[in-house]
Amino acid sequence: MTTVRITINGAEQQHEVEDRTLLIHYIRENARLTGAHIGCDTSNCGACTVLLNGEAVKSCTLLAVQADGEHVTTVEGLSGRFNGLSAVQEGFRQEHGLQCGYCTPGMVMACTALLSENPQPTEHEIRHALEGNICRCTGYEMIVNSVRWAAENGGAQ
Repeated sequence: MTTVRITINGAEQQHEVEDRTLLIHYIRENARLTGAHIGCDTSNCGACTVLLNGEAVKSCTLLAVQADGEHVTTVEGLSGRFNGLSAVQEGFRQEHGLQCGYCTPGMVMACTALLSENPQPTEHEIRHALEGNICRCTGYEMIVNSVRWAAENGGAQ
């Protein structure tokens, strides 16, 4: 067992975990934040995407001990000027970027990371940034439109 300290959404979390505990399980079971979803456990779907020190990562591919001392942002940690929603979250609402919603937290986090690095991405850049995230409902056009909306209305904020 190892004690890890991870700052999640601005709040320091400290828990003793088995060395093999995946970051996604730490977030969901120890921090009790269930916005990031477990979709495949093989890094193929992106439903577990979170920001690690601002970079989009698939939390099913990292161990909690690898995030010790780091800063993690989950979808619950986003906020903004759109009645508490970030521009990306509001873009998904405005442009109907979700259907069943299972992929949405991971998509939102990947889009947030993209817009943090590139506030005015082209359609090609948006699609490239979302390559590792799968929407089983095939709502990609609306997701791309959601990112465009966010870029035009405040970016990653």
